[in-house]
Amino acid sequence: MPGVPSRRVRLLLTLLAALAAALACVQAHVPLPWMIGPLLLTAALSLRGVPVQASPRLRNIGQGLIGVALGLYFTPQVLELLASLAPSIAAGVVWALLMGHLFYRYLLRHPGVDRTSAYFAAAIGGASEMAVLAERHGGEVDRVAASHSLRVMLVVVLIPFAFQLAGVHGTDATLPAVVDVDSLGLLALLAMAGCGIALLWRLHVPNPWVLGALLAVAALTASNVHFSALPRWASNAGQLFIGVALGSRFTPAFARSAPRWLASVALGTLAMIAASALFAWGLSKLTGLVPATLMLSTAPGGIAEMAITAKALQLGVPVVTAFQAVRYIAVIMLTVPLYRWEMSRPR
Repeated sequence: MPGVPSRRVRLLLTLLAALAAALACVQAHVPLPWMIGPLLLTAALSLRGVPVQASPRLRNIGQGLIGVALGLYFTPQVLELLASLAPSIAAGVVWALLMGHLFYRYLLRHPGVDRTSAYFAAAIGGASEMAVLAERHGGEVDRVAASHSLRVMLVVVLIPFAFQLAGVHGTDATLPAVVDVDSLGLLALLAMAGCGIALLWRLHVPNPWVLGALLAVAALTASNVHFSALPRWASNAGQLFIGVALGSRFTPAFARSAPRWLASVALGTLAMIAASALFAWGLSKLTGLVPATLMLSTAPGGIAEMAITAKALQLGVPVVTAFQAVRYIAVIMLTVPLYRWEMSRPR
């Protein structure tokens, strides 16, 4: 199209604009500035029809870097703590499945929505995975993808701001196993993370970029093998790439497609956030963990986004990561069997 820059130029301009937004948010003391700034700016530009450009490869790299950063927290002492929290993590899985089912029942009230689309739109899982499952079972892929994109954006933006306003910060701090950066050690660390990603990719495990890097580095950390810390700029870059990828989903067609549907999803997401806060408070009374940590652990967001929030606010990073990772895997594995059971029942 005449007058429209090439894909590479648009990607470069989008990244520069995202960088400027992140730096502005840093100066304004916005929570999660390296993710929220790029996300909101990219979404705003995209909704106005500006031809922003995201890169799936950079998004995957960003997720891999976040996986590396998270894996450095899984020391032997942390693993002992997580083992004692196994019943609570299982409760978090059951809670996510219950929230998804109630959200599904709520979305069924929306006129014109079919059961398959409502079911996969409501499941508290990854956007791409749920969209693929919806397409495989005859659902409306666009509607499902829009639901998950909006849900994740609302969770990523609202919870950090709410925590900042409430003064929640550093009440459950866990330090990574290593804090010094070593150039050669960093290369070895990234190489091991790459091996973990490649293995899960070959095994067709969903989201191998976060989980592969996380598991590989966590295995090293748990074995007291410490190559290097991840530089702060690498973690910031990972957040920026993820923020741009999330924001670019909000196109004019997205906004026009089904405004009433999106309003229903937004209201349902707000209700799930409030319900998760109550559940986290109750679980904190049983476990002794900080309610804010459990809020991030059980909130209807994604692994990377919630773990990044925990890292930025120093709120039990390994606990949040473990809760979110186990829930993610469980939801992916159980969604289709539960869908078949649900479809066998009368509406």
